[in-house]
Formats: sequence, structure tokens, C-alpha cells
Amino acid sequence: MKIVRGSDGQAKQGTTFSGKATLTPMATAQEAGGMKLTVVNFEDGAVTNWHVHPGEQILYILEGQGRVGDEEKQWSVEPGDVIHIGPGERHWHGAAEGQNMCHISVTNVGPPVWEDHAPNL
Repeated sequence: MKIVRGSDGQAKQGTTFSGKATLTPMATAQEAGGMKLTVVNFEDGAVTNWHVHPGEQILYILEGQGRVGDEEKQWSVEPGDVIHIGPGERHWHGAAEGQNMCHISVTNVGPPVWEDHAPNL
């Protein structure tokens, strides 16, 4: 068992975003294919670049107003919403225009494959 205190996380500036976002890794995989938990804070409409995870991703919206999208549609999300993204699903997520948003991201299997450009919104 491992306990990670909230004060243990160290925020770092994201590099795969359109706009400003910080990532605070809180739990890393303890074995191959294991889970990773990161708290992500998006400022004023910032969103991720398009990306694909080799495993599953769960997003849990903590605060603010957000948006998530795939190749077919975009959705608005708010605190308490849970988004399940399947393996290999091309997607993006972040804050709504003019809003901030914070979510928890839980992933498994390994890191995402990032694309160079943010979604054309």
C-alpha cells in the first residue's frame, strides 16, 4: 500500500495543450500496465491536443466548466461528471471558453500518443 498526501504532488506546466494547463501527478503505475492518476488544471479555455491512449482513461470533473470531444462530437461537462474514454479513441478535453476547469485523469497501460495540434474548435 502507498499513501500519497495532497501536498506531495508537484505541479508542472503542460506542453501538449492549447492554452495554459498544469499537471500534478499524484500516483504512478506500480507495475507494467498499472494505473496513473493526475490532477489537471486548465485555465481560460485551455484544451489538450488531440491524443490517443493505449488503455482506458477516466476523467472526473472536480470544478469549473469543461468540454470534451471526439472526432464526431463535442460535449459540455461540469463538476461530478465522469467521462470514460476507451483504448485507442482519438479525443481531447479541457476548459470551456472563458472558464477554468480541473479534472482527475486516471489511465492505465501506458502514456498517450500526442498529436501536434489542438482540436479545431
